[in-house]
Amino acid sequence: MFTALQNLKFSAAALVVGGMALFAVGSALAETSEKQRFEPVTIAKNLEHPWSLAFMPDGSYLVTERRGKLWRLTDDGLRAEVKGLPQVYHEGQGGLLEIRPEPNFKEGGWVYFSYAATADDDDDIANTEVARGRLSLSQNYLTDVEVIFKANPKVEGGNHWGSRLVFGPDNTLYISLGERFDYKEEAQNPHNHLGTVIRINPDGSVPADNPFADGKDGDPKVFTYGNRNVQGMALHPNGKDIWINEHGPKGGDEINILKAGANYGWPAVTFGISYWEMKISNKTTDPAMEDPILQWTPSIAPSGMAFYTGDKYPEWKGNLFVGALAHRHLRRLELDGQKVTHQEELLKGLDARIRDVSQGPDGYLYVLTDAGDGKLIRLEPQIEPQKR
Repeated sequence: MFTALQNLKFSAAALVVGGMALFAVGSALAETSEKQRFEPVTIAKNLEHPWSLAFMPDGSYLVTERRGKLWRLTDDGLRAEVKGLPQVYHEGQGGLLEIRPEPNFKEGGWVYFSYAATADDDDDIANTEVARGRLSLSQNYLTDVEVIFKANPKVEGGNHWGSRLVFGPDNTLYISLGERFDYKEEAQNPHNHLGTVIRINPDGSVPADNPFADGKDGDPKVFTYGNRNVQGMALHPNGKDIWINEHGPKGGDEINILKAGANYGWPAVTFGISYWEMKISNKTTDPAMEDPILQWTPSIAPSGMAFYTGDKYPEWKGNLFVGALAHRHLRRLELDGQKVTHQEELLKGLDARIRDVSQGPDGYLYVLTDAGDGKLIRLEPQIEPQKR
């Protein structure tokens, strides 16, 4: 039914057909940035705190909602729920988080997703898990679902779950995790998963070249530690480096480049202070720890991020885009190698928390706004109007 309805056009704000919600495409006024005129066009709305966006080979979109719903959307407005997910723990910032198809989805059909989950024997403790399942595009259903990673230990609380997924150039899977807020000191302990980035094979096994693969100096699945709450992660256009952004407390948001076995300092080193105005550390750098390539104080609360490599916006090629939750904009960063040379705030007129930003296979940039009535928006380039 999904395929049969794909080519329909709609003029109403919302319809229901066969139990599936349909939403009309809408647009807002064009914006002129420093280098590119564009128009934010709404592809879907009435999404409840959407978290992650992925693209399917047939041109449809997968969008997660934190409450535990996974939707498949089209430009024509069709919205169908994908069934077959495991039970999701929706508490605080936790819930259904990242969604990422495997690089060879057309052959294997696997999609990978992260979510908050409780312990088998205790509903009061939880942590991030990652599972995969085969997605049927004709049935909108996940089969062969299997959990491939469970962050340990499971703890109390509803904050700081991570969680982004990126496939590296060697097809290993990187998983970003939070330190679960009240357990920040554990981020300095590579023998657990709190405040780390994990690296595993797609089936959940440990790559032989992981920095702590033998388990002596750290958990075999840990790739980096000393991270606070990584909610943005992207493969650099060079096809080698993985960049992350992570929330500081009050100030001290960071952009870092992953290095195997590296310690990124939290909470021993930080530019931020606590939410109660107390100093967390006297140090902002340490020779034994990795310095960020950029830090934001005051905090912008960075979320999803993407390098732009397409041709739809020629003046933006090579730029890094980061969603800002607290300051409600899309941040554009110009780069000279690993140095940020210029920044610009986009989409401020939306007054919306930007949860995710992604480049689609069509070369456009897409964003998700985080709200009870969140939206999927495409940025469409516009020709500069002629002066009169």
